[in-house]
Amino acid sequence: MKIASVQTFIVEIPFHDGGPAKAITPMTWHTLENVLVRVEDEQGNVGWGEAFGYFVADSVRSMIDRLITPLTVGQTITDITAWNLNAQLRLHIFGRYGVTMFGLSGVDMALWDLQAKREGLPLHRLLGQATREAIPAYASLVRYGDNGLAPAMCERALREGFRHIKLHENTVSEVAACRRAVGRDIPLATDVNCSWSLDDTREWLPALAELELAWLEEPIFPPEDFPALASLRGHGVPISAGENWCTAVQFESAIRQGAVDSIQPSVTKVGGISECLRIAELAGRHDTLVLPHSPYFGPGLLATLHLAAVQPDVPLVEFHYVETDGWLHDVRGLLQDGLMQVPNGSGLGLELDMAVFERFRR
Repeated sequence: MKIASVQTFIVEIPFHDGGPAKAITPMTWHTLENVLVRVEDEQGNVGWGEAFGYFVADSVRSMIDRLITPLTVGQTITDITAWNLNAQLRLHIFGRYGVTMFGLSGVDMALWDLQAKREGLPLHRLLGQATREAIPAYASLVRYGDNGLAPAMCERALREGFRHIKLHENTVSEVAACRRAVGRDIPLATDVNCSWSLDDTREWLPALAELELAWLEEPIFPPEDFPALASLRGHGVPISAGENWCTAVQFESAIRQGAVDSIQPSVTKVGGISECLRIAELAGRHDTLVLPHSPYFGPGLLATLHLAAVQPDVPLVEFHYVETDGWLHDVRGLLQDGLMQVPNGSGLGLELDMAVFERFRR
């Protein structure tokens, strides 16, 4: 397929989570910034992708427009994974992680969507043999930091049909309050976003083990300190990480050093669908559990579902448990009783809602 154009857009949609505004970076988090990538071939076929953009949307868009688009437009691409690796080589001087790989992820995803649409197939038919039509989803809550509000949101998620919950609470008492609310039969995990020291984590692991934590996500900083992460394993709490790792190279290093019990590649960050396929092959070779990172409502979530459909050992996908002022795709229509249906339309499987796109386009 010969690529005629690459266009980028930022669509910024307010969200609501039932709690106070979140200050997880130097800025308050109250909107979802979607960096959308539109590629068109010489025949007028269109593919869409999503690059990670929360708080960094303008930088990611600039990376695509200035450095990745010239590697794409005018090219005849017959092997997307080979194009991806060549792009990584051409871009390596700008860094192998961060906005470089975020931007590449979005373009790669759009190319896969385009290829599947050209062939009239759902994306998972290009990726492998789908083994299921629906995948269990866990409700991924924001951090409330409140021993009353967080448990109440857990209870609400259960009423809505979810049977797995991930918190972002970062104290043992908050996790304990949520465990009391959901009972012992509901798998409960927490992501503390690298906010604990190594010593504190070791001190708190026995209490978390008593709470039967399904996994502890990114306990320490830096998230790529693989020996330190490895030292936390084997104490009754599975350790998980990977949302802030990029490329299969970094994941292979983590796996070989025994850093975690499960890995969490994010398709909008790691290098796109091509890189997720490489990571899946690694995980299968090393018998490592994959728990995709996917707090998205656009192409990133749809791509995650298609990837999970062809990876039978992926037990869950992540559903960002917030309410938005608009939906780029009918994601709610895919969700039923804690399961997410894998779309069967061509490409990513669902059409972009252009009214929502135009309303929230920045």
